[in-house]
Amino acid sequence: MSQALAPHLPFLRRYARALTGGQQSGDAYVRACLQAIVDDPSVLPEGESPRVALYHLFHALWSGTHVDAGEGSLTGAEATAQERLSTIPPTGRQALLLVAMEGFSEAEAARIMDLSEDGVRGLVTEALAEIDRQTRTSVLIIEDEPMISMDLSGIVEELGHQVSSVARTRDEAVRAVEARRPGLVLADIQLADGSSGIDAVKDILASFAVPVIFITAFPERLLTGERPEPTFLLTKPFDPRTVKAAISQALFFRSSASLAA
Repeated sequence: MSQALAPHLPFLRRYARALTGGQQSGDAYVRACLQAIVDDPSVLPEGESPRVALYHLFHALWSGTHVDAGEGSLTGAEATAQERLSTIPPTGRQALLLVAMEGFSEAEAARIMDLSEDGVRGLVTEALAEIDRQTRTSVLIIEDEPMISMDLSGIVEELGHQVSSVARTRDEAVRAVEARRPGLVLADIQLADGSSGIDAVKDILASFAVPVIFITAFPERLLTGERPEPTFLLTKPFDPRTVKAAISQALFFRSSASLAA
């Protein structure tokens, strides 16, 4: 069982962080999920996809159980999420994450959430519309491949945001944010001149807080199991729906007071 579940755990942790709004709170639910399996392995039905069964169990715990994450108070991102959750049903956000970010089919998401496929489809549509309504901003793209940066620019603009700049190197990224602070950063890891998108992001975050989505062919460089890890990490080649969902989720957790950036 451990061998069957192990490949899915880094992605469940990513999902839990996006769902709860924080790494510590997300990991607390993942730990509770794993403890439930240890206590009673039958909670994962035989004959079902291990990944679907794992997420189904996580959904049951998240929906019906309070897990103490050991936090004295909500972080800024979590407080923002709670504020916006008052206008978006949690099930809608979960359906969006499962289908668009985690790559489950609507049938699989329906099984995980104990809903119909039509129900899941409707929740995703409603969640996207509401999140898009709440968030509009400018986006810095750090990407050295012209075709990929064009694809990302198209996705950003299709969602109603503006591309503030496209940077191909670490130095270009730093100069771009000095000229205009973005409200979101999409960053590759390996850049044109051999510089690092990770270092570029560190430079940016040293000056001001901004949500970041890493899009890379080398996810293992960031999914190390050590803290801090990025909440939003997408792999290449990417599905445009996945990028759209990540953008919406990243901006969802961003402070509403800074949306005019």
